[in-house]
Amino acid sequence: MHVSKLQKILDWIINSSGTIIYSELSYVLSRVGYQEVKTGKTSGSRVAFYNQSKKLLIRLHKPHPSNELKDYQIKLIKAHLGQNNLI
Repeated sequence: MHVSKLQKILDWIINSSGTIIYSELSYVLSRVGYQEVKTGKTSGSRVAFYNQSKKLLIRLHKPHPSNELKDYQIKLIKAHLGQNNLI
C-alpha cells in the first residue's frame, strides 16, 4: 500500500517520531487549509499560518540554523491540529 507524503508527515506529527523540516510542515498545513502569512509582525524568523475558513492562527519561529523543527514545535502543532479536529 502506498502512503502519501501528507499521510507520512501527519503520522510523524501524530506519533512524535521522525525529523520534520520546515518545508514539510508548510506542506501539511497548506493541505489542511492554512496559508503562510508574510506581512506584519511575522517578518524575519517569526512566521504565521492562517486558516481563513476556520479563523485559526499558528505562530512559530522558523528553525535555524538547521531546517528541522524542534520537538516542542511539533508538539504545539500536534496539539493545535488535534484540538481543531484537523488530524
